This record gives sequence, C-alpha cells and structure tokens, in this order.
Amino acid sequence: MKVHSIETMGLVDGPGIRTVFFLSGCPLRCAFCHNPDTQSPTFGREFSLDELVKMALRMKPYYKNGGGVTLSGGEPLFSGEFVLDAIRALHKEGIHVAIDTSGIGNPKYNRDIVREADLIILDIKHYDPYFFKALTGIDQKPLREFMKLIEDSSTRIWIRHVMMPFVTDTKDDMEKLIEFISPLKKNIDKFEILPYHTMGVDKYKLLGRDYRLKNMEPMDKDKAKDLEKYARDMIKSL
Repeated sequence: MKVHSIETMGLVDGPGIRTVFFLSGCPLRCAFCHNPDTQSPTFGREFSLDELVKMALRMKPYYKNGGGVTLSGGEPLFSGEFVLDAIRALHKEGIHVAIDTSGIGNPKYNRDIVREADLIILDIKHYDPYFFKALTGIDQKPLREFMKLIEDSSTRIWIRHVMMPFVTDTKDDMEKLIEFISPLKKNIDKFEILPYHTMGVDKYKLLGRDYRLKNMEPMDKDKAKDLEKYARDMIKSL
C-alpha cells in the first residue's frame, strides 16, 4: 500500500489525539482538492499493514483520552481491502479507527468497513447530483449507496462539507444539504463546515496542472461559521 504522508499528532480528524495515515489514490478529481498529489495510487512510500500497526502502537500512549488512528487520503475506500484489514488489525490492539472519506471507492468492502469502523468522517462534496459531478467528475450514486449502508448501521459519523463562495454559501444551500443527509440523523455526532481556501494552488503549479478555481476567492470564515450554526440547528430539529 502506498502512503502519501503521516500526521503523528492529528487533532482535527477524529476525537482526541490521532495518527493520521494519508493513503495514496483517489477516484475523484475535486475542483477544490488542495492535495492533488494524493490522487495518484503510485505516489508515496510503500507501507505494509504491519508497519502501520507498529506505528500506531508506538503512539498508543497518546490515545488515552479517546484518540486513535484515522485513515484518510486521497480516498481510503479506493484501497478498501487494505482499510478493512487495518481496521481489524488495529481493533485487535484496542485502537479506535476513524475513516475520513467521500464515500466513493471500491464498493466491495464498504459494507464491512461501515459496520466495523468506529467513526466515519463523511465529506459531502455537494447535495445536488449535477453539481456533485461537475465538482468531482464522478456520479453521486456511489455516495448515496454508501450513505444507505451508514443509515442501516449504528456507526457514528461526522459530516463535513467544503463551503465555496457562490456555490453552497446560502441558507437555502444549507437547508438542501441537511435534507440530503437527514436519513443519517441517528448516526450524526458532529457537523462541520470547512471554508474553501486556496492553500493548494501552488501544488498544481508544481505538478504542471491547471487549477480550475483559480479565480475563486477564499470563503469568508465568519459567514461559513454562521451557516454552520444554522445547519447544526436544523439537524437538532430533524
């Protein structure tokens, strides 16, 4: 398995202190992706399951207050077999496992991953099928199928959404987004808005690739925070 990078003291990708493994490979080509170098499945260093578990065990003393391992990407579901094996191996060591995902990858392993992961951090790119495909290059149907697996489970989830100015930055957008995720209400522990930023633009230049949103300004953080609160209040009333 190729691992793009590792964050040893992650504080935002799941509860507590976490070791975050960014797995290489992603089927999506999101217009706002700030880590385009993670998209290739061949980029990064080869990393075995044993190495992953050994590193997690070295960090285990830091997991005392609810921390653990987060498998991110790229798109971890792109490497579903490895992810499922990692969940099971880490659970044998008593380590909490979160999966940070768009919900789109190799569907063969999704049901077991959803059932066995401790937490799914689900990134909703867009609630509308047309705009979802325009932003990601991928049909929304696999995401809806993944959400149905969550709905049929008791697995806890966090919902994340990258808010882009003039794309999903209105109350109407938040109402439609909450309607889209409403079947998952019983599973949702947290809802987060991530304001769009331009920190990844230079990576595209280094890779010799065109950045599709070069004229888009960063999302106003205060507006995003207000709309996040509006959306959270709607979730409470579902």
